[in-house]
Amino acid sequence: MQALASFSAFVGRSFAIWVIVFAVLAFLLPSTFSVFAPWIVTLLGIIMFGMGLTISAKDFAEVGRRPFDVFIGVAGQFLIMPLLAVLLTRVIPMSPEVAAGVILVGCCPGGTASNVMTYLGKGDVALSVACTSVTTLLAPIVTPFLVWMFASQYLPVDAMSMFMSIVKVILVPLALGFAIQKIAPAAVKAAVPALPLVSVVGIVLIVAAVVAVNQVKIAESGLLIFVVVVLHNGLGLLLGYFAARAAGLSLAKRKAISIEVGMQNSGLGAALAAAHFSPLAAVPSAVFSVWHNISGALVANWFSRMEEPGVKGSETATQKA
Repeated sequence: MQALASFSAFVGRSFAIWVIVFAVLAFLLPSTFSVFAPWIVTLLGIIMFGMGLTISAKDFAEVGRRPFDVFIGVAGQFLIMPLLAVLLTRVIPMSPEVAAGVILVGCCPGGTASNVMTYLGKGDVALSVACTSVTTLLAPIVTPFLVWMFASQYLPVDAMSMFMSIVKVILVPLALGFAIQKIAPAAVKAAVPALPLVSVVGIVLIVAAVVAVNQVKIAESGLLIFVVVVLHNGLGLLLGYFAARAAGLSLAKRKAISIEVGMQNSGLGAALAAAHFSPLAAVPSAVFSVWHNISGALVANWFSRMEEPGVKGSETATQKA
C-alpha cells in the first residue's frame, strides 16, 4: 500500500507531464484513444467522487469565517473568466464551435489542481479549497446560466439540460463520496493516498479522448486554440491577482485567488461541450487542461519566492486567515 501511495504521489506531482505525453500520443495514435470518448462523463464522475471523499465540513466553515475573502474568489471566478472568454471570441476570429467551447470553459468552476498549485506557491490553501468547493456547488446553476447568456449567439444552448448534466456529473458523485466518507471513514482514509493517481488517470484519458476524436481539426486550428487558451489563462491569473489586491487582501490570499481564477475545471468543460455542443467545442477545454497545469506550476514557482513587503519570511501555505 505504501508503494501505491508513493507512486500515486509521484504521478500527482508530475501531472502536467502525463497530460502532455498522452495528449501527444492521442494526436499521433487517435484510433487508440478515441475508444475512451464515450466514457468522458463517467471519468469526470469518478474524479468528482474522489473529491467528495476528501472534502470536509471545515472547508465550508471557511466561508462563514471569512465570507469576504471567499466572495472575492468566487466572484472573480464567475466574472473574470467568462468575460475574458467573451472578449477573446470577439477579438480573435474563430468558428462558432470553438467560440462556444472557449466560453464554456470560462464559465466552469475552479479546478482542484488550483489547491495544489496554491500550496506550492505558498498561498492560502484553506481559502483556495473553500473557493473551489463553493464554485463547484454553484456550478449547476451559474455555469448553464452564463453559457446560455454568452454562448447562445454561437450555438443553441439548452440550459436546463446542461443543469441536469452538471448535477449528475458533479453533485451526485460529490454527495456519494461525502456520504461514504462519513459511513466508512477508515476505508476512505486508507484509499485517500491513491486518489491523486485516480484523478490524473481520469483527466489524462479525458484529454486524450478529446484530442483523438478531433485530431484532424486540431491539426487545422490547434495553434489558434492554443493562443486563445494561453491568453485566457494568463489574463485570468493576472486579473485574479489584481482583483484580490484591489480588495485589500494579503499576499497569500492574492496568490490563492489568482490561481483559483486562472485554473478551471476543464474536465467538466470537455464533458459538457462533448455532450451539448460538438466534439470540436471540447478542444479548448482539452487544451486548457494541458496548458493550465504548466502555467500553474510556473506561477506557483514564481509565487513561492514572493514575500509580503515588510514581513520577515513569506506567508506559508498553511496560513488559515
